Amino acid sequence: MTDRNEKNLVPENEQNPAEGKEHSAALARLAITALEDKKAEDIRLIDIGEVSVLADYFIIASGNNRTQVQAMADEVEQRLGRAGATPRQIEGYQSANWVLLDFGDVIIHIFDAQNRLFYDLERIWKDGTQIDPDQL
Repeated sequence: MTDRNEKNLVPENEQNPAEGKEHSAALARLAITALEDKKAEDIRLIDIGEVSVLADYFIIASGNNRTQVQAMADEVEQRLGRAGATPRQIEGYQSANWVLLDFGDVIIHIFDAQNRLFYDLERIWKDGTQIDPDQL
C-alpha cells in the first residue's frame, strides 16, 4: 500500500498553531494507515487538543494478540520515522498488552482486547472530540 501523505508533512517546529495542527493531522493519518495495514481493529481518533496540553490527537486501536500488537507498533514507528517523526517515548512493547507510542502531538495506544476494555480510554477522554478517521 502506498504511504499517503508522507511527503506532505509540515516541519514540526512551525510557529503557526494551525500549521502545527495540520502537521499533527498528517502524522495521525500516517499512523492510522499503518494500523489499518496491519489489520488493527476498532481504530478511534480523539481530538484532545482543546481539553489537554498533552497532544492534539490520541489514536486508540486493538490487536488480537501480542504478535499483532507489536507488528502494529513497528509499522507505525517505521512509517512515521520515514516521514521524519521520531517517538519521544515507547512504553509496553515487550509485554504488548498496551503499547504507547508518543510522537508529541500524536499519541498512539495499541491494546489487546482485554486491556482496552479494562482501561477504557474512550471514556476517560470523553471530553475530547471523536473524529471519523476518514474525515481527518
